[in-house]
Amino acid sequence: MADEETSKKKADSQESDGNNDSVEEVNTSDADGEQGAALDTELQAAIDEAVSLALAEQRDSVLRAHAEVQNMQRRCAADVEKAHKYALEKFSIELLSVMDNMERALQAVADPEEESVKGLCEGIELTSKEFLAVLSKFAIEQIDPQGEPFDPQDHQAISMVENLDVEPNTVITVVQKGYSLNGRVIRPAMVMVSK
Repeated sequence: MADEETSKKKADSQESDGNNDSVEEVNTSDADGEQGAALDTELQAAIDEAVSLALAEQRDSVLRAHAEVQNMQRRCAADVEKAHKYALEKFSIELLSVMDNMERALQAVADPEEESVKGLCEGIELTSKEFLAVLSKFAIEQIDPQGEPFDPQDHQAISMVENLDVEPNTVITVVQKGYSLNGRVIRPAMVMVSK
């Protein structure tokens, strides 16, 4: 009987030890679960933050690329417009010598009213006017600054002359007329300027 009681006590104590173990296991698994959940939350927050940063960087990169493409399109459009606008520049410069020669021919005639050269002078004047009309049609304008203030953008001074009749820095003689294409000077006027 005493043996039965002893074995019963042992069995009870083992059961209580087993119960304690299971209680400890439950407590441990609860702690592990809470700790795991906290780690999962932190990990998820870190992942979300990394994804947000990566998305922001990608969004910024895409916006910059889009802006660069738009700038390139604007630059290309401006270059094409300039190319169309000033395509005739070299050709125009070559034609200017023809106009200069017609003006020189008129200046070379001593008396344009003399009967032997009157028809020739009229023909050169008419050709000169027609030539200027054609140049004007293609936005090539003549720069004739006689009596105007000197402008280094449009004029090229070849000498300065003492002249008390006009204000200083006034164009007193135009040696060679200048020309502009769409507002851009393709050849400045060669002038003599008063001191």
